[in-house]
Parts: sequence; structure tokens; C-alpha cells
Amino acid sequence: MATAQKARTSATRLGVNPDRRVEVKLRDKTKLKGYISAVGQDSFTITDARSGASQTVAFADVSEIKKASSGWSTKTWAILGGVAAGAIVTLIVVKPALCDGGAQTRGLC
Repeated sequence: MATAQKARTSATRLGVNPDRRVEVKLRDKTKLKGYISAVGQDSFTITDARSGASQTVAFADVSEIKKASSGWSTKTWAILGGVAAGAIVTLIVVKPALCDGGAQTRGLC
């Protein structure tokens, strides 16, 4: 019963919003993705944004409701930023070292 109450609270908090994607895990390990299109007393309706198909789910059948990830994680962005910074530093430091002293006909110069 506590899980159903937690699911009801999560669905209400996330609210009915076609722009807010959610991921729902059911007790039978099924995963649903979409947006919450209606919230009732004992159930809610999740609608798949791509197909438009709706499915009513009882709160008692839900193990978890969470906001769907929207793109790359912070960790991924940090890694990409580090790689970009490394590439820029390499071009600033290594290129002048390779291109000085008449070596302008080699490689990057």
C-alpha cells in the first residue's frame, strides 16, 4: 500500500503535461514511457508521445515513476568538455612547437 501511495504522489507531483516525459516501472518489470495524460484516484493514464497510444495503470501495479532522462547526463557533458578542452590546448601548445623553424610544410602547418 505504501508503494501505491508513493506512486500516486509521484504522478500528482509530475502532473498532466505532454512536454514532461516519464518512465514508469511496473511490478511485473514492464517499463512504460510517455507522459501522464490523466490522474485519477486509483490510477493514471500514460500516453506514448510517438504512437499516441494510451494505457491506464493502477497505482498498485507501479513500482516506480520518475521523470525521463532528457538527453545526455552531466557526466557525459563533463567528459565531452574535457575532450574539447584537451583538443584546444593541444592545438595551442603543440602546433606552434611543430610549425616553428621552417617546418611549415609538415602536417598541420
